[in-house]
Amino acid sequence: MTKSYDYDVLVIGAGPGGYHAAIRAAQLGLKVACAEREKVGGVCLNVGCIPTKALLHAGEQIAAARHAADFGLTFGEQRMDIAKLNGWKDGIVKKLTGGVGALFKANKVTHLTGQASFVDDHTVKVGDQTVTAASIIIATGSEPAKLPGLDVDQESIVDSTGALVMPDPVPARMLCIGGGVIGFEFAHVYNNMGSKVKVIEFMPNVVPGADADAVKEFTKAMKKQGIEIAVQTKANKAEKKADGVHVELEDVKTGARTVEVFDRVLVAVGRRPRTDGLNAQAAGVTVTDRGFIPADKQQRTNVPHIYSIGDVASNPMLAHKAMKEGLVAAEVIAGKPAEQDAVAIPGVVYTSPELAWVGLTEQEAKDKGYSVKTGVFPLSASGRAMTLQQTDGFVKMVVEKDTDLLLGVHIVGPHASDLLGEAGLALEMAATASDIALTIHAHPTLGESVLEAAEAVHKQAIHIMNR
Repeated sequence: MTKSYDYDVLVIGAGPGGYHAAIRAAQLGLKVACAEREKVGGVCLNVGCIPTKALLHAGEQIAAARHAADFGLTFGEQRMDIAKLNGWKDGIVKKLTGGVGALFKANKVTHLTGQASFVDDHTVKVGDQTVTAASIIIATGSEPAKLPGLDVDQESIVDSTGALVMPDPVPARMLCIGGGVIGFEFAHVYNNMGSKVKVIEFMPNVVPGADADAVKEFTKAMKKQGIEIAVQTKANKAEKKADGVHVELEDVKTGARTVEVFDRVLVAVGRRPRTDGLNAQAAGVTVTDRGFIPADKQQRTNVPHIYSIGDVASNPMLAHKAMKEGLVAAEVIAGKPAEQDAVAIPGVVYTSPELAWVGLTEQEAKDKGYSVKTGVFPLSASGRAMTLQQTDGFVKMVVEKDTDLLLGVHIVGPHASDLLGEAGLALEMAATASDIALTIHAHPTLGESVLEAAEAVHKQAIHIMNR
């Protein structure tokens, strides 16, 4: 006799991965509930991807206005209404999270509110009620990692959530601890809004994982805009005083220590999986020492009917990875032949210029034993980039020498994240550099830079000297 459950699928967490999983499972005819202890949309919609992009856009408008005089367009004195800025940003978040709620209703997904905690492998307590499900998807996401010696108060010392609330006045001196995606995006926001910004990174290079040449070009562009960058530097402790936050910085190589004063300090040293209160052990689910709940290519945990997706499952902690994994888990539960088999997962820093990449870096390709050749097209040779006044950056293509197979694409420049779609599709389709070079691209566009980088692989780019 088949056991009866309240739901076919219970999704724990309504972030990008969770709500994608819930909706797809419902589309496939399953009875679905989605539990969320905070707000639907998760970190990404509420305190991550979306609000940061709103602030980035606002900051870039300020920067654009400053440089408009270069082509004869002048404005009056710039003034910022901080309350209106924060309200506009929050309005976008409200609209999107409301949209997720509407999608739940349209797809007949039951929204359960409260902390989810396993009772056993089919039973979960959500707030004051207890529900059962044949299959369960864990999509609890992640939270900012803490740094010893720096206690976050969300005012003078903030994490990525606190940094989203722009103070009035804008802080004169800003320290970003961590030279990754989060650190640089906020550095860019505050720099454009008038702060003097310093970014420190413990590692020898910022944006670990990106191509070395792209990072070098990106770093040059950030410094050109006035952002100070110090690598192999760490923050040991911070003390709040009347004149600001006194932070002890240490040179990792020499051990030399100095104290610098800032008005606001952002702790952006990464994120950690969120499993607090989940009581996963009651379901027999494996949780690693670092807090991850590992999953296979079908997103199954060690308990076959329990799945793990997104940040809580593995790195990289990216919304688009979580979305894909959510769809895979839902389809597997519905009996479809699905698995996570992406050739590459794109990464983006949404500054101006953007830094975006997909596939192998040049060094990774060499380390894997490929015989590598590259093609690079500088945006200084792009007519479209010139008209945008954004000529910093390039498109770099990494290709297997003997077969011409595309291995990776790395872009520094305006709208790099949008240009990356073509590169990702090319990688998934096992395209060659010649395939891209033979494809007619509209003129004048930034997309032509991808074409010319492909041509540069074979020393046939038209608008640069092919050395």
